[in-house]
Amino acid sequence: MTGSGQVRIGISGWRYVPWRGEFYPRGLPQRRELEWASRHLGSIEINGSFYSLQTPDSYRAWRADTPEGFVFSVKGPRFVTHLKKLAGVETAVANFFASGVLALGDRTGPVLWQLPPNLGFDADRLARFFDLLPRSTAAAAVLAEGHDDKVPEGRALTTVDEDRPLRHVLEVRHGTYLDPAFPALLRAHDVGLVVADTAGTWPHLEDVTSDVVYVRLHGDSELYVSGYDDAALDAWAAKVRAWSTGTPPPDGPRLTPPAPDRPRDVFVYFDNDVKVRAPFDAMALAARLGVSPPDPEPDRFAVRLPDRAG
Repeated sequence: MTGSGQVRIGISGWRYVPWRGEFYPRGLPQRRELEWASRHLGSIEINGSFYSLQTPDSYRAWRADTPEGFVFSVKGPRFVTHLKKLAGVETAVANFFASGVLALGDRTGPVLWQLPPNLGFDADRLARFFDLLPRSTAAAAVLAEGHDDKVPEGRALTTVDEDRPLRHVLEVRHGTYLDPAFPALLRAHDVGLVVADTAGTWPHLEDVTSDVVYVRLHGDSELYVSGYDDAALDAWAAKVRAWSTGTPPPDGPRLTPPAPDRPRDVFVYFDNDVKVRAPFDAMALAARLGVSPPDPEPDRFAVRLPDRAG
């Protein structure tokens, strides 16, 4: 799949109690929080799918609550990445896709697979997992037919309204991935490497390995807590602009030679949620890049986003 240079800036998850009265105005019902967030941001990571299998009704509701042009990324289940550690996961991956992911339809973005800190680089293990991953929603529907009773037959969704490309990205958290063979393997399997800014906690690599660049900003100086000041946001904006337009990005930590210069789709998610920085940092980065939500609908809500300084 060839990237079109589209840029999506968003947040990782949307249900956070401290955000109420800060990002979400007082008086906004909890059931309308996704509706609100999707009118102020262009994309959101679905995180609930990491902790447990969701249902088709949930995915349908999330799709219905968001405007046309909005896109979700979906986090693959920890049962696959953390418990099974990618080995023997054919049925588990089938269950994931049968659980309702396909109901997102035209809201479908990349699938994020986040590996645990205790899983080191094993090229053969990764290659077998990558070979299992479906590269279109139609292929995912076929795979989903192999689900077991963890997704009851009456609740499984194994059909699609239209076949769409399906892209995958990988986030790693072990030092052994600082090996040129790792990004080379991702390129060979057309899997995107997640650019993870973790305040120095886990590996930070900026090798471009597919036609999607996927960035997770977990905190500039303190994991999950600190925000991004103007200088940091300017620096990230320069990188996003370069990745999306196909020009050489500013220097970043890479293990392999630069990828060919061509436009890439870029997804950026802020995960520094503890002090309610994520949505405000996301909107600030989007403003720097001239990226607007797909359908702001300014008159949709009786309440308004509060002013926030800093």
